[in-house]
Amino acid sequence: MAQCVLSVHEFIQDSFVPMIAVLSSGEAERVTRKNNLNFAELLRPFCRLTSEGHIRDPNNQLQTVKNLRICVNNVVTSPSTSSAALGTSQNRLLSEVVFCCQPQEGVQSTVTRTGDYNLNLSVTTPWFEAYRENFFQSMPASDHEFLNHYLACMLVVSSTEAVPVEQFLKLSQEQHRIQHSGEYTDPKWFIPNTLKYYVLLHDMNEGDEQRADMVYEDMKHRYGSHGCYLLKINSRASSPPEEDEQIPDPWSQYLHKQNIRNQDLSDLAPPVNVAPAQNSVVTPETDCCDSTEKGPGVSSCLDTHPLQLDTDSSTASLLTLSQVDSDAKTSTGDIDSLPAGGGHHGACLTLNDHDRIRQFIQEFTFRGLLPHIEKNIRQLNDQLVSRKGLSRSLFSATKKWFGGGKVPEKGISEPKSTYGIQYPPEAPELQIRKMADLCFLVQHYELAYSCYHTAKKDFLSDQAMLYAAGALEMAAVSAFLQGGAPRPYPGHYMETAIQTYRDVCKNMVLAERCALLSAEILKSQGKYSEAATLLIKMTSEDSDLRSALLLEQAAHCFINMRNPMVRKFAFHMILAGHRFSKAGQRRHALRCYTQAMQVYKDRGWSLAEDHINFTIGRQSFTLGQPENALLAFRQILINDSRQTATQQAAFLREYLFVVKSVLGEKEGCLPQLPLPFIHSSATRVYFGHERCLAEGEKQAATHVSLDQEYDQDLSVLWCQLEEQLAASANQGILPNNFQPSQSCLNSQTDNLHQPLAVVEEPIIIEVTFRNPLKVSLLLSNLSLLWRFTTGTLSGGKESTSDQLLGEMITNENTSAGKDEIVTTQIIKEFYLGSEETNTARLKLLPHRTGQLNIVGVIYNLTSSHFGEASSNTEGQQTLDSIIIRGRQDLKIQGPRLNLTKEDKMLVRHGTDRRLEPIITSPMPLMEVFFLQFPTALLCGEIRKAYVEFCNVSAVALCGLRVASTHPDFFTFGSQPNPGSTENCSAYATFPTPLQPDSMSSEMLVSAPDFSQPSGVTEIPIRGSTLQPGESIQLPLWLRGPDQEGVHEINFLFYYESTERGPKISHRVLRHTVFICASRSLSVQASACRSSASPHHSVDDKGIGGTLVFIDVENVNVSESDVREFHIVQVSSSSQHWCLHKYINPYNNYDCRLSSRERAKLCFKAMRCKPHEGSDAVKEYTFSDLNLGNQRIISSSTPCGDFFFRCLQSSEFQQVNLATRTSFSSKSQGPPPTDTGSDITSIAKKCNEIDLNVIVIWKAYVVEDNKQLILEGQLHVALQTIGKEASSLIPKEEAPEMILLRFKSDMPPSVILPYLELSQLIRTNLCYPETFTHPFVKDSLCLVPVTLTLSNCSLAEIDVIVELRHKSTSSESLEVHSSFAWVGQTQYKLQLGRREVVSLTLQACFFRAGVYNLNTPRVFAKPAEQSTMCEASQQTACPALIIINNACPLLS
Repeated sequence: MAQCVLSVHEFIQDSFVPMIAVLSSGEAERVTRKNNLNFAELLRPFCRLTSEGHIRDPNNQLQTVKNLRICVNNVVTSPSTSSAALGTSQNRLLSEVVFCCQPQEGVQSTVTRTGDYNLNLSVTTPWFEAYRENFFQSMPASDHEFLNHYLACMLVVSSTEAVPVEQFLKLSQEQHRIQHSGEYTDPKWFIPNTLKYYVLLHDMNEGDEQRADMVYEDMKHRYGSHGCYLLKINSRASSPPEEDEQIPDPWSQYLHKQNIRNQDLSDLAPPVNVAPAQNSVVTPETDCCDSTEKGPGVSSCLDTHPLQLDTDSSTASLLTLSQVDSDAKTSTGDIDSLPAGGGHHGACLTLNDHDRIRQFIQEFTFRGLLPHIEKNIRQLNDQLVSRKGLSRSLFSATKKWFGGGKVPEKGISEPKSTYGIQYPPEAPELQIRKMADLCFLVQHYELAYSCYHTAKKDFLSDQAMLYAAGALEMAAVSAFLQGGAPRPYPGHYMETAIQTYRDVCKNMVLAERCALLSAEILKSQGKYSEAATLLIKMTSEDSDLRSALLLEQAAHCFINMRNPMVRKFAFHMILAGHRFSKAGQRRHALRCYTQAMQVYKDRGWSLAEDHINFTIGRQSFTLGQPENALLAFRQILINDSRQTATQQAAFLREYLFVVKSVLGEKEGCLPQLPLPFIHSSATRVYFGHERCLAEGEKQAATHVSLDQEYDQDLSVLWCQLEEQLAASANQGILPNNFQPSQSCLNSQTDNLHQPLAVVEEPIIIEVTFRNPLKVSLLLSNLSLLWRFTTGTLSGGKESTSDQLLGEMITNENTSAGKDEIVTTQIIKEFYLGSEETNTARLKLLPHRTGQLNIVGVIYNLTSSHFGEASSNTEGQQTLDSIIIRGRQDLKIQGPRLNLTKEDKMLVRHGTDRRLEPIITSPMPLMEVFFLQFPTALLCGEIRKAYVEFCNVSAVALCGLRVASTHPDFFTFGSQPNPGSTENCSAYATFPTPLQPDSMSSEMLVSAPDFSQPSGVTEIPIRGSTLQPGESIQLPLWLRGPDQEGVHEINFLFYYESTERGPKISHRVLRHTVFICASRSLSVQASACRSSASPHHSVDDKGIGGTLVFIDVENVNVSESDVREFHIVQVSSSSQHWCLHKYINPYNNYDCRLSSRERAKLCFKAMRCKPHEGSDAVKEYTFSDLNLGNQRIISSSTPCGDFFFRCLQSSEFQQVNLATRTSFSSKSQGPPPTDTGSDITSIAKKCNEIDLNVIVIWKAYVVEDNKQLILEGQLHVALQTIGKEASSLIPKEEAPEMILLRFKSDMPPSVILPYLELSQLIRTNLCYPETFTHPFVKDSLCLVPVTLTLSNCSLAEIDVIVELRHKSTSSESLEVHSSFAWVGQTQYKLQLGRREVVSLTLQACFFRAGVYNLNTPRVFAKPAEQSTMCEASQQTACPALIIINNACPLLS
């Protein structure tokens, strides 16, 4: 239970106090009415004694009475009523008492922390204490107990009466008549000889004080000094209000509830007075309240439940509920309709008068009441002792002595009472109970317990269950209140009493009283679980108010336990709130639901949350709190509800009605709507016009659109391309203020800076809506809310967001008249189905420069289920047509910061400014269209297309450039190319008849004429400027990728404005194409040195040089209609080499390849003559060898363009590969020494050839029964002699897994010399193939042999030539024994770069035969490497010589 102001002992003592009746004369009532009080009300604030009293028990032991309070009431007679249930008036009284006692703002509360719950709860429940107090005071008197029977009666007469003694006699007779005539059952009197106390009331302002003293002296002689009292009041006349404030008013806290109680009692019977007209105990305030409550509508309000709609249908409309509530408020149940009193009380009383009244109460109690009670206790004790006899103890009377005295209340023929017999007033059992009650009232709890215990046994033996239950109840309370070493609290007594009251006697009033007492006792002992169980058992359907209060107290018991049971607390608070609601206590119901919500909120109990929020919303609305109702209904809608569609529709309908009501009070205020959900982070912003689709064969550039998904890697790629373009336009340097263009912003883009938009170009905002309900929603008149700030800085420069000086313009209040600033698109209807997520694209068109802030969206909300407005009567629509207009703000949270330690420890988010664009001055806008653009190509195929550039803005553009991820895919051409009219060839050709042994035609070309730095292509347009509205069409040559498959090729077009703006320096246009490349030809080439002598090659141009072998294979295996490929020409391009001659047989010139066929071509390659010119300018020699009747000029467009583009692409790839290789080598180990790198470069340069072969082909294709001729070219780069190169790009394979080794490998052995040094020197033997010698005449045959040594490197080489035979095999010995080198057999010489040296040798033969002269061994090393060993050089093929004998017959 909640904390109470009174302790449990104070509560029980105040619940059972001596009852004192008051009978006053009319004149006495007039005197007290001057203070707006009757006599009983006058005494009420002073009825608690501040000093101790004393009595002596039957054993003459002194007992102290502490903190005694008496209850003084006017005598009100009424017919007999049952004590089994409270009447309608008492129930209404309790309901109004609870209603009037509401929790106040700022009241003390406590924060209870249990686990992860933090509950803010009220410490006390004053409404429950008020209910409990009034419940005890309004309990009807019962015959089975005497605790609320009157012990004494005050007879009050004014001193102004003519004969006061006669008035006392009349009042005394009236009291005797009421008590003993039998006409009235109420009020009930404790004992037949009731104490009569005579009070003479003297008005200090009217009466004669001397006369009053004389009358009082006479009263002393008549009634004794202890039986009368002179009370002087009204020491002053009625004072002004400002003086009244100085005197305290202790009556206000008692009179309100007492007036209601008196009025309720007056409904049953009129008060008993000598002068009824002047002595009415019903105050004027009560009369006013009574007349109000008896007006029309009272009975309907009491009989009809205030929230009856809740029980009938959970989806009842608040509209109907509000109508019922408004009717109820006019009738009853509101605190405003309760009487507030007739003004200030005690206006004629001074503080001395207060002291006199207090002294009067003390005199009456100590000198009148307590002695009277003590005397009656002694009398009752003596009677009981005399009747029991000496053989029995004081408190063990049995039915043997007193059994004959009890008589049944009913006749024999009538059915027996359900709770046993009833005793007559003089029954000994009732005398014991009466004595126990007297002892209890004067705090003699030990004697009271003994009497209760004795009476309990007698009652149980007689099966008088009502009497027994009462004795059990008070015995348990007496045992608890005993001082000293108290007995253990007999809780089972209370349980038996409650069960008997409730189940046997059917008396819920007494059961409730017993439960309240027991629960308070259990709470004081810390037994909260037992107290909660007891309170829950007392809930029933007969009283919603009682059940609500007890359930609330049970909930507090659960939360106050040693281990708080939070969920049980919340559950029982919900039950209490429900019963409060049924009892009409809406404020208390709202409070209970609100406190329970603290437990269920955000715990996953979605259905419970919905129920609680729905109830809070309805109660708040009916209590005139629409804002709280709005928050509650909003919470229902924003949670992920698992309710049915019907229930969600009811929630939505209630919310719409509440919002409609709030909007009716606040005109022009747009509410924040909870539906539909807006995924703010998913909001996308697009700047610029939506790209229109081209007509006919034109294909528009794809650019950027909201239909495309964002790709982070692709975005980085576009940014790199834009950086290349910006650097190219700025002389190769990227500007410091460069910011990549972002046409579409989303949550993954960089939104730290404000985006830039262009005036008169639309801004499209894509907002993602989600409908969480199973009910469809309809949004109408959907548009954006914005704020626009105009203004510029000094100097005419455009302003930034932080420096704007202009005025603020917004459409948040009204959209009328704002279209000249920003045109706002309105979507008439936007439909969201059940649990659907959809996007709406809203457009803004700014017409001025400045700062634009997009605030949110505004729309009309209704349920599409309610879209069809139904009518009950003509001109009256139902709630189905409720439409509200509201808004939702777009608040985008930036990405979480994770840079510093504080960012990682805390949750911090950056800024996101995608909805804050800066509107800049006009910029050019370009559209790009493609004509005859293919989607599929053969590898290396050349196709001619056209591209059209259109300036669709009002500003001229210039600086048109393009960059691509595949720069080798396209070219605009570097030279004018008329092309060939025959077969519409893309190449520049002219007729050339094929002749045998014809040499190649050569042409020298400068590389800068074709290639452009950084891979950026400047688009050649006339005048370099495209005027507004102007368009230009240019040819575009395309070449199929060398690798088969689908290729994504990106183009980024760059252009600038002729008028440089301070914000946007350039604009870009994206285009993405997908090309499917199919196989065509596979070209593999290799080169080897010719064995011809260098001297011969110099003398004769047709002999010697390097041989180039080209293998061409048709690898086209697709299902296309490619019949055959025709190799029409082989060209070369190099700075140092060129193809010189085609050496295939003449009849094999025509090279046609069908599927899977292969051909081998052989060419002579020669070194080019040194070029004259600057070394910084790279010049390439193009040589063409046509295999047909036409020669294609390979150095012109497009053949030369694609060659150089492919060359740049391959060089770029090699640079990247070298970078990666160097990085990996650094990570693996230390770099090689300078010596090793020099030797490697020498060896590589020795074998370099640097010859690029271009194979030009034609393919014959049949398509739609028409033969088409396709053209193409393949490139093969020969880099090293002896190493084969291919036109096909090998597919990248995953690197092999390297096994983890736990032991280090053995260090690799040093290999000296380097293998690359075996080709530094090329050797060539010149000798006669046949030599005839007469061995008969001369046994030795000497043959001159010339050994030619050629230095193939560009460094000086030390060479050692050794002629001695070192072979040890038997065959070699046999050969060498017949052949030897004579003369000098070892030479050491040094060859300069590219130097050729000839040595004259002498070979000596001993007999005829065939000999291999290629036995000299040549060792070489670079001259600079003095410490290095010479490397053996590779020799040529065997050099055979035939030695003939001149006289064969003799040999």
